[in-house]
Amino acid sequence: MPGEAAEDVRKHGIRSIVAAPVFVSGAIWGALAVGTTSAAPLEDGVEDRLTGFADLVSLAVSNAQAWESLLQSRARIVEASSEERRRLGRNLHDGAQQRLVTVLTFLRIAEGRLTSDTATAREVLSKAIEEIVAANHELRELARGLHPVALSERGLDMALRSLTRNASLDVTLDVPEERMPEPVEAAMYYVAAEALANATKYAEAECVEIVVRRTATHAWVEVADDGRGGADPVAGSGLRGLNDRVEALRGQLEIDSAPRRGTTIRATFPL
Repeated sequence: MPGEAAEDVRKHGIRSIVAAPVFVSGAIWGALAVGTTSAAPLEDGVEDRLTGFADLVSLAVSNAQAWESLLQSRARIVEASSEERRRLGRNLHDGAQQRLVTVLTFLRIAEGRLTSDTATAREVLSKAIEEIVAANHELRELARGLHPVALSERGLDMALRSLTRNASLDVTLDVPEERMPEPVEAAMYYVAAEALANATKYAEAECVEIVVRRTATHAWVEVADDGRGGADPVAGSGLRGLNDRVEALRGQLEIDSAPRRGTTIRATFPL
């Protein structure tokens, strides 16, 4: 027989060979092979022993890969948390905090004019009220980014309706009113929010469909758009963050995004 492997067998005078594949995560990772130059046949049961050893190698490699993935996931979660705190600090300083400083200035002006110039004092108080309303709105938006109030009070269906009410895309919702465990609902909400944001910013999509289903043992959310596809779950920090969030609940995130065929993101959770 031709080929490098056959040449090695002839070169070393190997008479008998037994081999076993090493599977990791359902795919062939490698193989183990043992050869002998003896004319005597290999002992009975050597295949079983080699297969058992290959299984140990497979387990060791799987554990090593799982540990590495866990460390990377933890690092991303820590970095994401730090970045979120920095973002909240910037938004509070540049938004609501500055408005409250303006309100304080208006109130001091109104206090000084309260007896001498009632009309001006009333006008300044009116502006102060407008700033308070705007600051309250900004704080509500920040709170919604942390955890949507509608999700806790009214469930996933109403939270997703609130999320998509002002979307620039044509969004179709198919969400049951039945409540699920709060961590699962929160994860589903953020999967839908991230997928909708990606469809709006990058996918050049026109339509998005969000479907939620549950059985006795599992629940899943699927977000499909008609955009240009090509989403990269490795390069995108948002999709990596989603994967970490889903895996934290022992769930599984699947992304189908062939070029020019749209993107479908599906997250499945055990109940």
